Amino acid sequence: MNRNNRNCARNFYTDLKAKFGQVIHDQGIAGEAIRIISARTLTAKETIGEPERTDYPLMRGKEFMVEANFRGARGQAFTDMPGNYEGSLGDVLSFDLTDNFQRAIFVAGLNAVMRHLRIIEETVHCRDREPWLCAQHLVAYIRQKYDHPKIALIGYQPAMADSLAEYYPLRIVDMDGDNIGQEKAGVIVDAPAVTQEVIDWCDVILSTGSTAVNGTLGDFLTTKPVVFYGVTVAGIAALCRLNRYCPFGH
Repeated sequence: MNRNNRNCARNFYTDLKAKFGQVIHDQGIAGEAIRIISARTLTAKETIGEPERTDYPLMRGKEFMVEANFRGARGQAFTDMPGNYEGSLGDVLSFDLTDNFQRAIFVAGLNAVMRHLRIIEETVHCRDREPWLCAQHLVAYIRQKYDHPKIALIGYQPAMADSLAEYYPLRIVDMDGDNIGQEKAGVIVDAPAVTQEVIDWCDVILSTGSTAVNGTLGDFLTTKPVVFYGVTVAGIAALCRLNRYCPFGH
């Protein structure tokens, strides 16, 4: 990440913490230390059930799902740096958010709190056949909003890639070295080093919400239309007024 991108990420998380802190203050729970956030890493089956295909990163051990619980409300976040955590809202807000573990706990906690406050929904991952249905619905969603765009898929999501490639010009950028340079859905997966080239090429960016945890989400807030998909970005999308696609989240 170059210096400009580091500054972008730092500013994004600073603003996000301020927005989340304001929500907590407005709801009158800022000083309630007994409000405990607990988070744990879920197994693949707990998260996604038994889908029709087994090549999702979660099922290949490339990603993990962290789930936070706030007063019975569940919020989830994908990460490559899983772990368990327990602490107060004040503790979570004090994180400097400089690594993927802290960002995963913060984002999952944000989702759980905002779910409890009924500000957002769809904070728990879809299961079984629903990921496939999500990918099928995505084709119509894109057509309705953007007609027939060239799409940059940020983060290889196999069912989405297969569905989109059938109808739209598609390029894929992924961080997984096992995918880079490989043909997926008829498309050679690009490395993050060419992300800007792919963004310049596309009409619409379709980005995994996991960018909220890996520190790159701010890189995709460009002049191009962007849609973030999944449960991870639920609270952030609401606070920052970002487009989000997650029709089968729970």
